[in-house]
Amino acid sequence: MAQKPFDTCEIMGVQVAVTDMDRTLALLRTQLGAWRGGYICVANVHTTVTASREEEYRAVQNGAVMVLPDGGPLSAYSRKHGFPDAARVTGPDLMRRVLAESAETGWTHYFYGSSPETLALLRQKLAERYPGARVVGMKSPPFRPLTPQEDAADIAAINAARPDFLWVGLGAPKQERWMAAHAHKVDALMLGVGAAFDYEAGNIRRAPAWMQRHNLEWLYRLLQDPGRLFGRYLSTNLRFLWWAARQR
Repeated sequence: MAQKPFDTCEIMGVQVAVTDMDRTLALLRTQLGAWRGGYICVANVHTTVTASREEEYRAVQNGAVMVLPDGGPLSAYSRKHGFPDAARVTGPDLMRRVLAESAETGWTHYFYGSSPETLALLRQKLAERYPGARVVGMKSPPFRPLTPQEDAADIAAINAARPDFLWVGLGAPKQERWMAAHAHKVDALMLGVGAAFDYEAGNIRRAPAWMQRHNLEWLYRLLQDPGRLFGRYLSTNLRFLWWAARQR
């Protein structure tokens, strides 16, 4: 395997990039051509704990060209274990920064995932906020397994549009598995960004900046959707805290 152009810190078996937003953007500028056909995972405590439990999903994460520390506890762990400059890079923030640079760089974008209603809102918001960013396609796949014919048609449509970035919003761990299954079939750099479509479309709100700085965005999301997230956070957050404490 080729040497990666950045350091990594192993967290529960996942090789998480040691980076920050500016370094990540610099890598995208220089590595986009080499990384076409590959994928970037945006990791948090939930995905990392899931990877620690499931060998197949851990291989999916480590098969990425880059695993970004979306969750604050991941970059905090890296800082405590030899990488003082490690910083959080969230999927929604990265998507916004890449879109903001696209008028200058000429980067093109395809959005895959979410609902037709959310994609319609997203298209409108992107045109308002990033007038120079070229969106060459959007697709909301059905909420069921695709037939081989449907999957092949989606990939053909994406490749025909020739995007530089394929933003995948299927939710974890589905989106990471989808990207791994389509590695080197899709002629774009795939990035799994979870709820970023909903944030940008305005369906859900981001936590206030002070909560983000103090690694409390998970709490804000929990208060917005307790029925879906309470069990997940209780299980994975406690397991991560127990594991991190043992590493000391």
